[in-house]
Amino acid sequence: QVQLVESGGGLVQPGGSLRLSCAVSRSALDYYAIGWFRQAPGKGREGVAIISTSSGGAYYQDSVKGRCTISKDDAGNTVFLQMDSLKPEDTAVYYCAVGPGGFTVSEYRFWGQGTQVTVSS
Repeated sequence: QVQLVESGGGLVQPGGSLRLSCAVSRSALDYYAIGWFRQAPGKGREGVAIISTSSGGAYYQDSVKGRCTISKDDAGNTVFLQMDSLKPEDTAVYYCAVGPGGFTVSEYRFWGQGTQVTVSS
């Protein structure tokens, strides 16, 4: 059973930064990638950033390129999403998930419970 637990969300002003964390169980490393996704009110879930569990290669959705950095600790037990220059449109519940790579939500089988990020003045 794969377990993922997100943390680090909160309220931040436009232009501010947040660092999200996703603690993953050992079994998560059997999958190709761990990704961050988000779901804004009234919208569908979308991919934000993905990291390969083996190579550490990172991929970003166009809307966050240059503002977000995904990384993992040496053991691969925690995946981070550093978000800078936050905008009100980044407001969403952020989830981490394990899957085959890519940003297709339906291909990700295991999900965390999510952490709320609110960008507002």
